[in-house]
Amino acid sequence: MILKSDIVYERLQAEDETKLVIQPIDIEELKNSGSSSVDMRLGTRFLSTKHSRCTILDIEAEDKDINKEKRLMESHYVPFGKSFILHPRDFVLGVTLEWIKLPYDLSGYVQGRSSWGRRGLVIATAVGVHSGFSGCLTLEITNLGEVPIAIYPGMTICQLFLHKVHTSIQTSDSTTFFGKSKPVLGRILLDKTARKLAGFKTT
Repeated sequence: MILKSDIVYERLQAEDETKLVIQPIDIEELKNSGSSSVDMRLGTRFLSTKHSRCTILDIEAEDKDINKEKRLMESHYVPFGKSFILHPRDFVLGVTLEWIKLPYDLSGYVQGRSSWGRRGLVIATAVGVHSGFSGCLTLEITNLGEVPIAIYPGMTICQLFLHKVHTSIQTSDSTTFFGKSKPVLGRILLDKTARKLAGFKTT
């Protein structure tokens, strides 16, 4: 069951363990919107690939390189009023302006806005946000169009859909993305079975 704006409004004002946090947000505007999603805005931090430093992405090699993010990625800060230029076929990690904290009984997913998609700017769709998550959301942004696109911190970039999680216990999922306020590359590990089949050691 997807939560509409009036229920989201109630959760934002809750005083118990069901409280939802989204900051900054105009809760009165949200309440009156009648929307089934919450608009999320683009933050000021970006992470792009250093093309000259990376000829191939090898997950097995990355697993042994604790400094891979610093080696492969370049961080950017773009102040409000300035733009980040995304060239055709370029890919960048962004982050939401909003900091969110989901209670144990809510989870969500992020989708790009069709108004941007029709202009060639694609935000990773159906990105899951686990119950109990706290932090800013990392966004995977690609320009599939033929011309460069200027994106500005503070602009509405995607939408967050929230839904109920049916559970009998008040526990939350835990991931390495919790509490982050900057874009995060994240870690990919080979499945234990795949590692055994390939002759890799497992821990």
